[in-house]
Amino acid sequence: MPARHPLEQLIENNRQWSASRQETDPDFFRRLTNLQAPEYLWIGCADSRVPANEIVGLDPGELFVHRNVANVVVHTDLNCLSVLQYAVDVLKVKHVIVCGHYGCGGVQAALTNQKLGLINNWLRHVQDVSQKYANLLPEDMPEAERTDRLCELNVIEQVTNVAQTTILESAWERGQEVTVHGWVYRLANGLVRHLHMDIPKHDEIEAARKRSIERLLSR
Repeated sequence: MPARHPLEQLIENNRQWSASRQETDPDFFRRLTNLQAPEYLWIGCADSRVPANEIVGLDPGELFVHRNVANVVVHTDLNCLSVLQYAVDVLKVKHVIVCGHYGCGGVQAALTNQKLGLINNWLRHVQDVSQKYANLLPEDMPEAERTDRLCELNVIEQVTNVAQTTILESAWERGQEVTVHGWVYRLANGLVRHLHMDIPKHDEIEAARKRSIERLLSR
């Protein structure tokens, strides 16, 4: 008897999922094939415990997604920028959500300067955030709290980075309605925290950042 393929269980899961979908909603795959019209772009962490669609209760086709380690938006990352450009210019999404998560391993590694190899080059961006806000991350703060604070600050900075791309600037200049938001997801209870980092146009970037940080410090 041939050995069982190591991914056979995943294939079987897929068959069961497809059958279940068609049983409860016979037109599901027809609609999915004919149309992709999401109103939201989700930029999140690659962590396997943070399933974007499930967190916000949306079906496939309702949420456009880009994920990377520590939900970083870099102005030279053509992968992320291509997703953002397609979402804004072609799909005409109304909302771009940057969502980090508490206890993020990438953020913790950046904060504690862990040596993990190639990925340290990527996490340098998060270390830049920690250095920028060093006064909000005191050494005497417990490590778990410092990590969570940096998760929040990292989201605030990445939202700012999204808003400062030529993609969003051009969209706002032509009058397109699209708002950038910042959230943080908590693994322990499955709830999203709204950081009140909402930017509907370019000239509100600094006001939104100031408001969001003030709310963090007032908790």
